[in-house]
Amino acid sequence: MSIKIQGLSRDNYVLPGHTACPGCPETLGLRYVGMALGKDSIIVVPAGCSTIIQGTLPKSSIAMRVINVPFASSASVASGIANVKEILKIGGIPVVWAGDGATADIGFASLSGSAERNDDLIYICVDNEAYMNTGIQRSSLTPYGAWTSTTVTGKREDRKEVPLIMLLHKIPYTATASIAFPLDFISKLRKAATIRGFKYIHLHAPCPTGWRFDPSKTVEVAKLAVEVGAWILFEAEQHKLRLTPPSNIYLDKHKRKHIKDYISVQGRFKDLSEDDLRRFEDFINNTWELLLKFT
Repeated sequence: MSIKIQGLSRDNYVLPGHTACPGCPETLGLRYVGMALGKDSIIVVPAGCSTIIQGTLPKSSIAMRVINVPFASSASVASGIANVKEILKIGGIPVVWAGDGATADIGFASLSGSAERNDDLIYICVDNEAYMNTGIQRSSLTPYGAWTSTTVTGKREDRKEVPLIMLLHKIPYTATASIAFPLDFISKLRKAATIRGFKYIHLHAPCPTGWRFDPSKTVEVAKLAVEVGAWILFEAEQHKLRLTPPSNIYLDKHKRKHIKDYISVQGRFKDLSEDDLRRFEDFINNTWELLLKFT
């Protein structure tokens, strides 16, 4: 199934002069946010890679309105903007652009509180599965077995399933996306922009530096995550979930690529044992079973 989007902007939203690493998925994701929502979006960025890649002041390399905020405060700041813009009649959509640490760990309290209040904003977790900006430390979204600078023998815990947690907040819209499928991401952003209340989109964003793969393969690795079933694309409106292409194909596990196709291209998994690999596969299968209970 192909996705066609009318009126797709060709403007540049990430300009020359940014300081992102080669192959950075966050620059791709920010481009797609601009293409979906336009330059009048109000992007709230907590501490992380996207704070740095904007480049040096006074001229930012992000051609949208950006507010840089402390680590734990992004959802709270966006909540304030959402309420003030109604009073002052300011245009634009408040959009949180936060990493996995600022979402699932340090910022989780403000995220959950904003969702519970059903604040009118879009929250995007750009998930590169570790604290990349400060030295590749593990987060609660780092997957089992992955090397980080604080899990040098491989992480021993499974990742936290934040999209499922957000589903249980009963917000109007929850979705997952991947930088390998930009039209799907853009389509979900545009749908979220038409819905009143709190919208959460979890964007999978493989990091060449932290994951230890060639920077030219960022999109390829992101695509493999979906093809092996390790990343599931879905959207849920009013708590009713549906798989979105191509994840609807991979509901049948026999149509998925082998997990080793995904693991083998990432240096962070080079010490994974066969037992570790089986546990990784079991986690993937269990996640599918849990997710399908929401359909």
